[in-house]
Amino acid sequence: MLRFTRRNAIATALAACAAGAATLFSPLALAADPIKIGLVTALSGQSAQAGEALTRGITIAIDEINAKGGLLGGRKLELVRRDDEGNPAKGVVAARELIFKEKVAVIFGGLDTPVSMAIVPIINQEKMPFMGPWAAGTGVTKNGANPNYAFRVSAVDELVDKAMLNYAQKTFKASKAGLILVNNPWGESNEKGIVAALAEKGMKPAGIEKFEANDVDIVPQLTRLKAAGADTLFLVGNVGPSAQVVKSLDRMGWKVPVVSHWGPAGGRFTELAGPNAKNVHFVQTYSFFGKLSPTGEKVVSELKAKYPAIKGPDDITPAVGVANAYDGMQLAALAIAKAGSTNGDAIREGFYKIERYEGLIKTYVKPFSPTVHDALQSDDYVWAQFIDNRILPVGSTQ
Repeated sequence: MLRFTRRNAIATALAACAAGAATLFSPLALAADPIKIGLVTALSGQSAQAGEALTRGITIAIDEINAKGGLLGGRKLELVRRDDEGNPAKGVVAARELIFKEKVAVIFGGLDTPVSMAIVPIINQEKMPFMGPWAAGTGVTKNGANPNYAFRVSAVDELVDKAMLNYAQKTFKASKAGLILVNNPWGESNEKGIVAALAEKGMKPAGIEKFEANDVDIVPQLTRLKAAGADTLFLVGNVGPSAQVVKSLDRMGWKVPVVSHWGPAGGRFTELAGPNAKNVHFVQTYSFFGKLSPTGEKVVSELKAKYPAIKGPDDITPAVGVANAYDGMQLAALAIAKAGSTNGDAIREGFYKIERYEGLIKTYVKPFSPTVHDALQSDDYVWAQFIDNRILPVGSTQ
């Protein structure tokens, strides 16, 4: 018969504690810990709609991944968001909080190139994988770091600039392009890209004019471009200032073709710009209108189910935010799976090991390499305009 002594009781208690500790720190227990995905973007202000689109694209992808059992032996993904308000300093604070406090595995950078450019040095220093689903500044991924932790599923300025010129020549027979650009690093990136694209064809801009993000009258700059003989305008600016360009053109009575980067798609452009918003042709990476791939049909169905306000393609806006973020999240998940851990350097290497992914925007085949950190190229772009407050491919009547 077993007799319980004080010594036996202590030994039993210690054994129980040891067993509990083993369970607590076992791989099975750790598998329950979520893998956090960070998002730094504008969630308020004129571009809040675009920030919400990024949120929805990432969320739909996370829901799919979690429904299949998560990653790394059953760990679920969890999105942690921070509002940068379009402010680089606030973006840096948000990124540091996600890295050091939330311990995220990957950070998604949001809308504004100046914000992303401010965050990139931090992510490279801290070996934090970064996925850009919107900001198009060439220097976001071509940042000179080795190793480089910044990846992107989005447009790229130097490619967009070439596409803008080709589109303007094909559509409007442009020969003297005038540049009207926001006065910040995004505008600077595109100035370099457009001037280089023109130079490749033996051309020069008719003029280059800048505006501030809060300007409400851009007539003086546009008047100088008109006097210089500009037959097409290349526009680079986010929602508010792009709308002011259109309104300034209205006041001048100058009906000139406007070929734009995708800034107008980021929010309430038609509301702010008025009826002539429809005259601006802008670049996109995806449209939910027309015949969709099986992935496209699945994503639309999931968006409708999760967000009751979405009844159809009209309500998925801006489409590029949803599409870029969705594909970016799926590619980041593949990189984590290839890494077999949440170690930043392993995830970076994991991106290079992705062989194929049938995505929403396209089928990606070896999308990343040590020298190529942009998954989309110029032939992946489409051109769109606002028709009845809907972003439609140019020429579409849907």
